[in-house]
Amino acid sequence: MSLFFAAGSPTTEMSLAEMKAGLFEALGKLGERKRVLAVPPDFTRFHSQSGVLTEMAWEYYGDRLVDVLPALGTHTAMPDHQIATMFGKTPRDLFRVHNWRDDIVTLGEIPSEFMLEVSEGKLDYTWPAQVNKLLRDGGHDLILSIGQVVPHEVVGMANGNKNIFIGTGGVMGIHRSHFLGAVYGMERMMGRADTPVRRVLNYASEHFGDKLPQIVYVQTVVNKNDKGELVMRGLYIGDDTECFEKAAALSLQCNFLMMDREMKKAVVYLDPHEFHSTWLGNKSVYRTRMALADDAELIVLAPGVREFGEDKTIDKLIRRYGYCGTPKTLEYVKSDPELAGNLSAAAHLIHGSSEGRFTIRYCPGHLTREEIEGVHFEYGDLAEYTAKYDPAKLSDGWNVVDGEEIFYISNPGLGLWAYEGRFKE
Repeated sequence: MSLFFAAGSPTTEMSLAEMKAGLFEALGKLGERKRVLAVPPDFTRFHSQSGVLTEMAWEYYGDRLVDVLPALGTHTAMPDHQIATMFGKTPRDLFRVHNWRDDIVTLGEIPSEFMLEVSEGKLDYTWPAQVNKLLRDGGHDLILSIGQVVPHEVVGMANGNKNIFIGTGGVMGIHRSHFLGAVYGMERMMGRADTPVRRVLNYASEHFGDKLPQIVYVQTVVNKNDKGELVMRGLYIGDDTECFEKAAALSLQCNFLMMDREMKKAVVYLDPHEFHSTWLGNKSVYRTRMALADDAELIVLAPGVREFGEDKTIDKLIRRYGYCGTPKTLEYVKSDPELAGNLSAAAHLIHGSSEGRFTIRYCPGHLTREEIEGVHFEYGDLAEYTAKYDPAKLSDGWNVVDGEEIFYISNPGLGLWAYEGRFKE
């Protein structure tokens, strides 16, 4: 178990040449490989630099890089234009599509006793360690798991073995891990590397990882510099937990904005190229909720949002119940077998609710007032709110608009915002 490359700090701005040198140095330490599988994120992590690193891995291995499997999780497949934008010259015919309902194998099962322990007695189901069958049966001698470490609502800090067991995972594994995180409480987890869901993933790696080829993790830490430019703060490459832990420690310094006062009004912009659903767009809720005051208003400018769930079944369940808070969602899980069979949808309904504490006003480009209000959000007219809170004129952080102070966030996926008093609780 080794760390093959590690570099980064809160002030580092790594160039493409430095990224390539670091990656090539690490890959050189692995010795000759003949069949390599790359597992990068999908377009929802476009800013992670994972596409560039995947392209560099292809430059290094050439025709020995035989498959690229984006870790879609429950997301829809990437169209050609997204692949071209994100992965550059990486050959299109290398890309495979992960189907979380059909293309999976189960490597083993975590016992219910362990799940009961990590959930503090709330859940006693088993957890299947599921991955796309290509990982086990593809005849590879190396899996490169590439991705960004950043605060995350389901697991605490994204990436590491989450990219494998969730990103290429199956229905039961994804549902049950998401529900575990929701029941434990997202505000207790976000920004923390050691969480119940991470312990489950680590158990799976330790007990069932020997059924897969060697996995080497290529972990990035990205944020904006003082000029507002996205920069690479850190790159960590290794085949054990140290790689993830080092990246998580740096991400906490770079991507976690601890605030000395709460937000009374926040405006979050969702890039239409990246955010097409509330399933993704609710990062605006997750990443700000620990910074929002009681009775605050969160305004979400969502020009690209046209659906709730990316999966048809999940979209239907979101429309049926809406973001109604934890107690009601748990009641519906008990009474509706379909929701009980799609626990990641139930988890999402909990995550996307303000629990009645603050107002969420969605301003969508392609959903009606009736649809938005039907899922228990407040509706805002996109043209009207964009005219008042113009992303072209606002800067990240505190702004004054018509004499009113607001906090503006141009991309909620890049960080986590918390009022120090609420985080310490």
